[in-house]
Amino acid sequence: MIFTPEHDALRKTVSDFVTNELDPHVTEWEKAGRAPLHDVFKKMGDLGLLGISKPEEYGGMGLDYSYQLAFAEELGRALGGSLPMAIGVQTDMCTPALARFGSDELKREFLAPSIAGDLVGCIGVSEPGAGSDVAGLKTNAKSDGDDYIINGSKMWITNSIQGDWVCLLANTSDGQMHANKSLIIVPLDSKGIEVSDPIDKIGMRASDTGQIFFDDVRVPKRNRIGEENKGFTMQMMQFQEERMYAAATALKSMERMIDLTIEYTRERKVFGQPLINNQAIYFKMAELHTEVEALRALVWSACQEHIEGRDATRLASMAKLKSGRLWRELTDSCLQYWGGMGFTWDNPVSRAFRDTRILSIAGGADEVMLNIIAKYMDIFPKR
Repeated sequence: MIFTPEHDALRKTVSDFVTNELDPHVTEWEKAGRAPLHDVFKKMGDLGLLGISKPEEYGGMGLDYSYQLAFAEELGRALGGSLPMAIGVQTDMCTPALARFGSDELKREFLAPSIAGDLVGCIGVSEPGAGSDVAGLKTNAKSDGDDYIINGSKMWITNSIQGDWVCLLANTSDGQMHANKSLIIVPLDSKGIEVSDPIDKIGMRASDTGQIFFDDVRVPKRNRIGEENKGFTMQMMQFQEERMYAAATALKSMERMIDLTIEYTRERKVFGQPLINNQAIYFKMAELHTEVEALRALVWSACQEHIEGRDATRLASMAKLKSGRLWRELTDSCLQYWGGMGFTWDNPVSRAFRDTRILSIAGGADEVMLNIIAKYMDIFPKR
């Protein structure tokens, strides 16, 4: 991947935004249990940061996906994972299919104001009984003339407490489970929708996550994205950008945790010398830094496949798997070297320890990523 001065300028804009608009408030927002997404997103929309790879006619920049991942990588240096995750839901999880397959009318009603930061979106896939098993979801949208009537519920929905609309995956026929689903844009102020109180999570404390209940919710069929019963395929495509985004946001944050740990172990004296002088520690820091660089190469290889129009599923799945597992190793190792200080709540490494554990679960668990990779290797059991 060859980066341009435009990539560098974008990185600086994002870095300044993180420093000035996010980091000073993260602790306060975590204590409150949510960040003020409409305020944050509006500031980002004014800077053009919510539509980097989206079409210009709807307010985006129309740039290729390498610019979006440069944005994600820089955004990842923010304190804590809550805001990068909430922002990624808006840019890389609930809008890609809308931008690619939605009608002009639908894009003007929902995509353009989301790019501008005037609306907050969320993605409605997971359910109480269907997380990684997307095909097994039960929420249904029954045809009724020019409308759908939606019943069911969605679980673990980031941004749902403050959201204005959800990109909902629902069954729209009784056909085979991979060919009976559609993506439908549903305004969250529709009659028959109830959103739960925020779920009390161990990490990502500033990101509001809730359950959405649908009781005879009526929406017009014009709110469907693309063809009926093609939603599963569209969502699988949408997942690839989500997974690359998740891996990219890990990079700068991982480096930040390594740097903070090195700084602390240089200052901390044990048995008359800096803690960093222990070979076990400086070898581990070198090893972890090498692993981060290897993940970076994998992320940008996946991006290159994506922007050239090739199937990036294999590499995106590898990057997602690697990032979740590396986070677990890195935060556990760094926390150990902080000793008792690492076990305190406001320590940056303990925050990362709590926040990043979800990355091996959400967006497709590690085991799902391994299944996908095995299929591309042609060693997945035939059924």
